[in-house]
Amino acid sequence: MDEGQGSVPDAGEIEFEHVPETDQSFENALAKARDGERLTVDDAIELLTTGTDAEGIDRRRKERVLEAADRRRAEVVGEEVTFVANLNNNVTTACNVGCKFCNFKDAAQRFETEYDGENPGFTKTPDESRQIVEEALDMGIYEVCSVSGLHPAFALDDEHRGILDAAENPNEINYRPPEDYETSPGTYVDQIEAMSVGGVHVHSMTPEEADHAKRGTDWSYEEVYRRLREAGLDSAPGTAAEILVEEVRDVICPGKIDTDEWMAAMEGAAAAGLDLTATIMYGHVENEAHRALHLQRIRELQDRTGAITEFVPLSFIHQNTPLYEQGLVEGGASRDEDELMVAVGRLFLDNIEHIQSSWVKYGDEHGLKLLNCGADDFMGTILSEEITKRAGGDYGEVRTFAQYVEMIESIGRVPVERSTDYRQRRRIDPEDAPFGPTLGPRADGTPLFERTSQDADGSAAADD
Repeated sequence: MDEGQGSVPDAGEIEFEHVPETDQSFENALAKARDGERLTVDDAIELLTTGTDAEGIDRRRKERVLEAADRRRAEVVGEEVTFVANLNNNVTTACNVGCKFCNFKDAAQRFETEYDGENPGFTKTPDESRQIVEEALDMGIYEVCSVSGLHPAFALDDEHRGILDAAENPNEINYRPPEDYETSPGTYVDQIEAMSVGGVHVHSMTPEEADHAKRGTDWSYEEVYRRLREAGLDSAPGTAAEILVEEVRDVICPGKIDTDEWMAAMEGAAAAGLDLTATIMYGHVENEAHRALHLQRIRELQDRTGAITEFVPLSFIHQNTPLYEQGLVEGGASRDEDELMVAVGRLFLDNIEHIQSSWVKYGDEHGLKLLNCGADDFMGTILSEEITKRAGGDYGEVRTFAQYVEMIESIGRVPVERSTDYRQRRRIDPEDAPFGPTLGPRADGTPLFERTSQDADGSAAADD
């Protein structure tokens, strides 16, 4: 489908049922937050707006919210700032969903064998994915994160392929057989098995991808995630959440699964024994009431499952997206909004231990500031990040352990290498340079790029 066709309202013309108005007061909400009481949606709205009794963000009130969140962070997780040695391996950009916030996708018909135009996108075979992960393992990486477009040829496994091939109306379920494309992505199970090599942790299959992986069947999400876990999947990312309020999703991603389906997929993944993460993608058409409702739904999901290891606020990158090009947004979130989103996330999500600051979205300087607003995790080494880059992100593709140690030390906190699930942790002594990963199956503390650049005599060429 092409969601870019037809008339589009201007940024100021969208009317929502949910608006940031409450009968609560900012002072009462802040007092509850400081006392550790469980906050309500109205409390969150007051804190996110720094009070609905006045327009704009009150900087003095904002600092009080940030102070409360930072104190809570210290109480819950202490002074450690964690990060992980990871790789992004996104399998394909082929997608027909048409989300207005995304510039990662490429129309799936461009990948077809008979297509005669340009195609800037990519599809990786399972063998190519395996090679990428193998090379990263040799660098010390121990997590691979894979989030991809909804390629019409993707099936869950061979059984699912047979069901899709037999469908009477394959177009209705967004299916075309692999032979129609220049490159086949294989099945989801093929890709997970390919990436699950050498003891690496595979973090993949969003709720949207899980829905794609069961289309045309009556299979449950638990069944889908169980098969993927048997193939080597270790945890599931709670992306595709965007804003878990339907009136917002109707604007920014009308072709995507709804809130109830997202919740069902996450509960299915948890029932299959997988750890989860949770996200929010904010700073576009939504308002503070939507952000507060989203936080409530994440907290309720955690109350039911206990499977969420971290909450990841993702500030909308607008520059190259349809939302911006169609005039639905004029920009992204302000730095004040970023700080309040992280802080209120910490205060509201009393059942999730870790809050992440994303240097990919915020950059190093702002990302470090957010570590003093309630966040305690600073993402990972990444090595590749096509999604944000394609949307217009400016903050590069990789961070080394040496950079992490320097940055975290600069704000007086303790750098800690962690596993994906946070169950393994290693405090890094700044006196123990050079710095490299140690928790991976092939990691021995060598800086990330030394073992990939060998001199003719076999000695390593240091570049970290």
